[in-house]
Amino acid sequence: MRLHSFAPVSRADARVLILGSMPGVASLNAGQYYAQPRNMFWQIIGQLYGIDRSAHYTQRLAALIAHRVALWDVLESCQRPGSLDSSIRRSSARPNDFTRFFVGHPQISAVFFNGKAAAELYRRLVLPTLEDRFAGLRHATLPSTSPANAGMTPGEKLAAWRVVSQSC
Repeated sequence: MRLHSFAPVSRADARVLILGSMPGVASLNAGQYYAQPRNMFWQIIGQLYGIDRSAHYTQRLAALIAHRVALWDVLESCQRPGSLDSSIRRSSARPNDFTRFFVGHPQISAVFFNGKAAAELYRRLVLPTLEDRFAGLRHATLPSTSPANAGMTPGEKLAAWRVVSQSC
């Protein structure tokens, strides 16, 4: 079965773009970015921007957007059993239209990847298709907020993610 990601969460004057690879099963079922309860994304974002992680999803998104942070995924669609990035069938991966996104968001100055898989997919599937003016954006790979990334403490992840709030 082919999975499809969500539309980007953004406003035209966004300065930072955070990219995941593809929403996991819990997120797809809920229709929400980072809905898996053990995923640390909203906890980290809450600490960086003072967003109440228990607030309604639409309120969290609105607060993130107000900080000029855009949220999206590298892939528009793929085949993947389960939620693990390592299970994405690479031959089925179809990227989102980043040229269109960057044209509509000319103030984006940095792209942050939520984990190594998102970064690898972007480098392999997106970078070769971008014009030089977009390919030259600052890129940084951050530790995945997924519960599958158990090799770092929550404090270590938060420290690494501070670069996002320092870029807005």
